[in-house]
Amino acid sequence: MPDTRAAASSSAYIVGAYEHPTRFAPDKSVAQLHAEVAAGALEDAGLSWKDVDAYYCAKAPGLGPISMVEYLGLKPRVVDSTDIGGSSYLLHVRHAAQAIAAGKCDVALITLAGRPKAEGITMLRPDFDGPEHGFEMPYRPIVTNVYGMAAMRHMYEYGTTSEQLAWIRVAASQHASHNPNALRQEVVTVEDVINSPLIADPLHRLDSCVITDGGGAIIVTREEIARTLSRPLVKVIGAGEAIKHLNGGHHDMTYSAAVWSGAQAFEEAGVKPTDIKYASIYDSFTITVLIALEDLGFCAKGEGGRFVADGGLISGVGKLPFNTDGGGLCNNHPSNRGGMTKIIEAVRQLRGEAHPAVQVPNCDLALAHGTGGWISTRHGGATLIMERA
Repeated sequence: MPDTRAAASSSAYIVGAYEHPTRFAPDKSVAQLHAEVAAGALEDAGLSWKDVDAYYCAKAPGLGPISMVEYLGLKPRVVDSTDIGGSSYLLHVRHAAQAIAAGKCDVALITLAGRPKAEGITMLRPDFDGPEHGFEMPYRPIVTNVYGMAAMRHMYEYGTTSEQLAWIRVAASQHASHNPNALRQEVVTVEDVINSPLIADPLHRLDSCVITDGGGAIIVTREEIARTLSRPLVKVIGAGEAIKHLNGGHHDMTYSAAVWSGAQAFEEAGVKPTDIKYASIYDSFTITVLIALEDLGFCAKGEGGRFVADGGLISGVGKLPFNTDGGGLCNNHPSNRGGMTKIIEAVRQLRGEAHPAVQVPNCDLALAHGTGGWISTRHGGATLIMERA
């Protein structure tokens, strides 16, 4: 039987991308935000609402895709509300590519929206009741201390330092300073990060992402349609998805699901980490980035601290430009889910539409990776590799 994995991705193109400019939306509903980002992505692609025949969302209001399909006035042949946290939207691109390759749809719309800032929701409050709840909640895990555990273990195993983690925030802040929509545009130093309040040893306040309202949307279509549009061609050439959990207690906090999702994506794309010109890496915390960089193969396990230090991730300075919009650490983490914006900035880079101060020269191959859930316990990973066609 022929291997069709590569064909599924290589027949799909991202033709529309839109990030909502707001970071605080007290006057908008979540459904309205979904509609506004969808309209923005369709306008960017040069397509209309009637062209959409597939719809993907996660954690949408009401009955999810049922409510949103009605609200948006769509008539899809395919709907998908697979939810693996903040990495859902990268997985949706993969699922849309598979549906397109199978002839199930032609134009897929993927949306994310939320307003946690306006609603006063923080990342500290667990908003789920999984089967593990009764066993773990008595010990009061919250997202900050669970990620702090991963950082502390990585430091113990490999000698990683707080100063090295701080360089990730420094890089993000350098990039955000050029983004007029970024929530935090001020440039910070390593000293600023490590002198900010400690929130979950060894993580500081500036090791943590922002909380924002807003959202984003992506349009994925088949090649025949993509080539009729007046937009630069961004082709999805590799994708992977994986879940990592506690495995009955046989668990190592120093690696993530990116070990598997990244390997799938690179195999499907037929490229290596050293070929990647730009990377969008999920950055709920600085440790999230460092572990993902190792797991994706950009450096060996335990070498992440040295890889990111001294500006290793700063565009025009370092070996691997990352999150040139400022990422979740400084720019935008809409609905506490950063995967969508990772795709959008990778598309900007491949189109040559990033800010001139951070645009990667001749950017023809980019990676976007999402981590959804809690990296020290159970989480999903989704990886996309895209090229300028």
